[in-house]
Amino acid sequence: MIIRSKAPFRLGLAGGGTDVSPYSDIYGGCILNATISLYAYANIEPRNDNKIVFRIPQTNEEYIFDSVKELPILGDNADLMKGIYNRVVKDFADKPLSFTLTCALEVPFGSGLGTSSTLAVAILGAYTEWLTLPLGEYDLAYLAYLIERSDLGQAGGKQDQYAAAFGGFNFMEFYADDKVIVNPLRVRNETINELSNNMLLYYTNTGRNSGDIIEQQQHNVKSQKSKSIEAMHQIKKQAYEIKEAILKGNLDEIGHILHRGWEFKRDMADGISTPLFEEIYKTAIDAGASGGKISGAGGGGYVFFYCPANTQFEVSKALEELGGRVQPYSFTKKGLETWHTK
Repeated sequence: MIIRSKAPFRLGLAGGGTDVSPYSDIYGGCILNATISLYAYANIEPRNDNKIVFRIPQTNEEYIFDSVKELPILGDNADLMKGIYNRVVKDFADKPLSFTLTCALEVPFGSGLGTSSTLAVAILGAYTEWLTLPLGEYDLAYLAYLIERSDLGQAGGKQDQYAAAFGGFNFMEFYADDKVIVNPLRVRNETINELSNNMLLYYTNTGRNSGDIIEQQQHNVKSQKSKSIEAMHQIKKQAYEIKEAILKGNLDEIGHILHRGWEFKRDMADGISTPLFEEIYKTAIDAGASGGKISGAGGGGYVFFYCPANTQFEVSKALEELGGRVQPYSFTKKGLETWHTK
């Protein structure tokens, strides 16, 4: 038997960063995001030899352990898989398990689409299918968040886990004590199609460690740096503005809203933008885009642009001359999916 799962990555359309404590605890955060047709996959094959095998084909890595109740966290690329295993055994199985876990991503790690958190949801989904765990979308997303932030001590926010678990277009609210409210949006199909047509996703061929940028963002809030906090207030406001534009079908407003937010995003923390990002942004605007946004924490990875009318063709041509690549995708309505073969 093979247990399989897949979870979609997301585009953070507006409000990114306001889901990170302590900002969300003090002021309340809001994010508008939508999942896309790029996925993280997890496959579990039960074993009977008292071994645990973790495989990451993308990086040609394999980790082999004896089957025990708790695996050591050593700072390697298997820590996420080990941390999830430890929590599943502790909270649900209460005994060692023996299996092979193979993980794969359709995008590079550190690309700004919520890679590690989406993979965490996919892995938890596979365990849920295998062990018939009593986890709904909220439970699974919160457990993935706890494993990453508390068990493994990784800096980050909360939106990625909930986007991967729920799927679709969601307006999310974040408050103190890890309270999260997911509000699914009823977006018309023609609106989704037009948005997919006009929203160009571009991979810069660079990666980054989002934790460093997020930690600086957290420090800026704790230190009450007014410039950074005001930038986050404005970024949060844009989540409401773009939500309204999508629900009312006024899509061309999105580019202008994103353009205004470009400056605010850079003020949240140092390192969010880079000279390469500035060149990419100027190139896209000059070619006809009306606005754009760095995906995720910034510093590398993906950036997306709103291209009104038929400007996406010229924008795409201009951007591909900068050494990156335009990423085909479509918006999806489903979140985590799990199944198994007999």
